[in-house]
Amino acid sequence: MIPAFRHHDSNTATEDLPIRELFYNVWVFIRKKVKRIFVMKILRMIVIILIFVALFSARAEAEKRIEILMFSGLARYLETTRGFTDAIKDAGFGEDQTIITIENADANKAKAAELVQHLNARHVDLIFAVGTHAALAVTQKIKDIPVVFAQVYDPVYAGIVRNLESSGNNTTGASTKLPMSKLMDSLKRFKPVKRLGVLYTPGETNSEAQLKDLQDIQTSYGIKMIPAPLTRVEDISLLLPLVIGSVDALYVTGSNLVNSQLPHIVDLANQARQVTITHLEDLVEQGVLIGVVPSSYLNGRLAGEKAVKIFLGDQPSSIPTETPKQFDIILNLKTAKTGGFQIPPDFMKAVKRTIE
Repeated sequence: MIPAFRHHDSNTATEDLPIRELFYNVWVFIRKKVKRIFVMKILRMIVIILIFVALFSARAEAEKRIEILMFSGLARYLETTRGFTDAIKDAGFGEDQTIITIENADANKAKAAELVQHLNARHVDLIFAVGTHAALAVTQKIKDIPVVFAQVYDPVYAGIVRNLESSGNNTTGASTKLPMSKLMDSLKRFKPVKRLGVLYTPGETNSEAQLKDLQDIQTSYGIKMIPAPLTRVEDISLLLPLVIGSVDALYVTGSNLVNSQLPHIVDLANQARQVTITHLEDLVEQGVLIGVVPSSYLNGRLAGEKAVKIFLGDQPSSIPTETPKQFDIILNLKTAKTGGFQIPPDFMKAVKRTIE
């Protein structure tokens, strides 16, 4: 048998070649098209991601992280903090622009120091310290973060700032210092005073500074200042009755011991019909008879205005520390009734607010 051979026509092979090239070119075109579409989708995704990252970064950069350290939960510290947050909010730094964390040292210096260690490790734009002990704890350790303080009676005496015009460091703030002459004028309008007992705690800067300011004016007012150092709770019962019996009135400083024992102090003074006076608003609300006081809320607002200046680019050392411009006379009528005090009409005319 003769084997059958398939005849190969060279012309047919030549005719098949364009068809193959056509299919190849179509396949290449489709592959490129698919690849281009895929690449475009990837590029779109990358662009979207970059836009998102940019927006997030811009927002993160716009957000201001603020750490608030209160030395304790005293009413005046809470009011000061409220004034601070209101001020920065009114300036455009609301909840969307700020992240605020509040820490409370619970009137404990060791805890305040521990909290400051944590603050130093956080990435914050500003620290707001409320109270002298809080301000001292922060400023002694933190030198590279702006610090604004409030509720500090005398920041120069405390060593927080170099002077009121310029701190010379990373701090600025709002002082609560008042001319003691205003307090003495109000006291003398209420009753004649020759000897004024000053309840203070040695080692507490604000308390010591207030005693010093009173001693500085005692000659001009013809009033002898009688220091009554209270260092332990036991001193209230042991020392205070002796002081009350030897003076015409009591000035109550804002030391932590005095704050914690204020009801006892007020009770002893009322029993002896002894006038009590202070420069702290919340102490009048808690029972002190007379207050010549700056507003704690406004003290916080003033500090908040300084924080805004820092956010807008000012250096803390270029922002002066300010003292209060306005003082109100407050009278606790409940204490007046309990102690049997007669309120002179001339004094009553000057009273801006009463506690009942």
